[in-house]
Amino acid sequence: MSDNINAVVNQLTDLEKRILAHIYHYGPDTPWLLARRLLGAAGWRPIVPEDEVEKAVQHLVQLGLLQEFRGSLKGKVTSSVKPWLKVKQHNPERRGRGIYYELTKVGKKVASEVWKNYVRPNLRKLRGE
Repeated sequence: MSDNINAVVNQLTDLEKRILAHIYHYGPDTPWLLARRLLGAAGWRPIVPEDEVEKAVQHLVQLGLLQEFRGSLKGKVTSSVKPWLKVKQHNPERRGRGIYYELTKVGKKVASEVWKNYVRPNLRKLRGE
C-alpha cells in the first residue's frame, strides 16, 4: 500500500502536491481561493495562475484524489485565511464562488504523505518567505 502511495506522489506535479497539502491542512476550498491562499499565503492577487490551478484540480479529480464537496458549509470555514473568523452563518445553500473540493479516502492518504515528507519540512520556502 505504501509503495502505491509513493508511486502516486512521485507522479504529481509540484502544484498538485501543494493543492493536496492545502486541502489536507485547511479543509475544502475552491480553485479560485486556492490560487490566492495556497498553503496559507496572504493577498488578493493570485500567487498561482488560476487556469493552472483549475487544470491541476481537474487532474486530481481524474486521479480520484479529490471530489466535489458534499455537505453543508453552514458553520464551517469558508477559506484558509483566518478560519476562526470566516464561518458561514447566513444561507447554508450558498456556496460562494466556484465549487468546493475535498479529499477522497485515497486522497487523504496521499495528502498526508505529501504533507509530512514534502510540505512541512519546506513550508517557509513554499510560501515564498
